[in-house]
Amino acid sequence: MVNQDISIANAKIGFRNFSGKEGKFNPAGKRNFCVFLDKDVAERLAADGWNIRWLRPRNEDEESQAYMQVEVSFKNIPPTVVQITHRGKTRLDEDTVGGLDWAELANVDLIIRPYNWQVNASTGVKAYLKAMYVTLNEDEFAEKYDALPEAVADPF
Repeated sequence: MVNQDISIANAKIGFRNFSGKEGKFNPAGKRNFCVFLDKDVAERLAADGWNIRWLRPRNEDEESQAYMQVEVSFKNIPPTVVQITHRGKTRLDEDTVGGLDWAELANVDLIIRPYNWQVNASTGVKAYLKAMYVTLNEDEFAEKYDALPEAVADPF
């Protein structure tokens, strides 16, 4: 049984679906992303029962890339998701977290909590997001125009 959270600073994430959009590999409403792992970390986590998968290399010079799918659920234990920009930090919720699907990320620090499951004779550990701090990669003009007030009326 796994009871220890996993903390990853400067995490590399991909296959983002914070909005829960239906897709080829995702039912509607299921929010998740994948975190890429070093080989030794992945092997250690797999030995503990975490569901670790491997991407096939694109060419024969590369090695397989380990990753773990992380569920983002706001139902039982909502995660803390914080977006960081030059303005400061903004806590994201179920309605706003979907904006991370296409955001340019400069840095991601996250904590994953385990959920130990058992179905008949099978057991495993599912990964749920506990906390995530996301620093956005802002364009060179973001600060310059930040002080301007928002337009109230539709210009068109």
